[in-house]
Amino acid sequence: MASKLSLTPLTELPFSCNNLPKPPQRIPLFSLLPLNSSPAYHSSKLTPTLRGVSPSSVACSAVKEETVQSPCSDSQTAAPGSSKLVLVAGGCGGVGQLIVASLLNRNIKSRIIVRDCEKATTLFGEQDEEKLQVLKGDTRNPDDLDPSMFEDVTHVICCTGTTAFPSKRWESDNTPERVDWEGVRNLVTALPPSIKRVILVSSVGVTKSNELPWSIMNLFGVLKYKKMGEDFVRNSGLPFTIISYIHWHTRPGRLTDGPYTSYDLNTLLKATAGERRAVVIGQGDKLIGEVSRIVVAEACIQALDIDFTEGQLYEINSVLGEGPGCDPQKWRELFKAAQQS
Repeated sequence: MASKLSLTPLTELPFSCNNLPKPPQRIPLFSLLPLNSSPAYHSSKLTPTLRGVSPSSVACSAVKEETVQSPCSDSQTAAPGSSKLVLVAGGCGGVGQLIVASLLNRNIKSRIIVRDCEKATTLFGEQDEEKLQVLKGDTRNPDDLDPSMFEDVTHVICCTGTTAFPSKRWESDNTPERVDWEGVRNLVTALPPSIKRVILVSSVGVTKSNELPWSIMNLFGVLKYKKMGEDFVRNSGLPFTIISYIHWHTRPGRLTDGPYTSYDLNTLLKATAGERRAVVIGQGDKLIGEVSRIVVAEACIQALDIDFTEGQLYEINSVLGEGPGCDPQKWRELFKAAQQS
């Protein structure tokens, strides 16, 4: 049975939230995909251990329901013969691993660039290369990004990142400048012009880094460098969509499900954000609130196929209530409502 994750309330932040802008109007709540104990979805039984479980079942455990056939079950999301090849940078991170698992569950061919191939194997098992290709590389180092890595790639999701404040994750020069600016710049520069869409995961507050409370978060430049990365993507000439969420303290984005540092999918699945299933999408760098990792991951995947999200910047969070699951039409409504409001 899934355990409950205890979250630090926003009232304990080192500043008052009373003056924060009001979030945009909530989108009507929809039914959501019941997933394995992920906070954006229904709880279910957890995969007991990585040992003795087939690699494919481990990789897809984040996006399957064991007892109830969900709208995103294999029979309905399988896409045999799909022409997509999605490259994921940051595929071993908290959001990235859920993106990769969901792509595997949808039978969408994926390729990930990782610094540690052993960690990728721990997360996703030994996958058939027709489903998942794991390449060793570091976006901080342009020489690692060989053109062969991008051969036949149609779509790119970049969800690399580090902590806003100095932490253990800053070791080995893993700072916001190196990851959120130089890494994004190097990756986008290496991409071929044939790419159909680049999805960049970024942060709310990049246009307000001199205002409270964002100036606190930007003490070490994370918003500055994320904004530089965003601008580079926007000016690259490639079709893009930027999806942002809030990054507080050393906790990546106030992500409400899973541990803040996860070592495998089984660990990530052991936490839940309760009933935070409804999705709120806004524009204009105004949205305030927490967000579920699985919601961010699903938003990235859905945006790949929604034509009017091209060239757009969105912010996203999740609130109490039912949500859109993996229903493409409901996600289209959410994105469209954000633009219209």
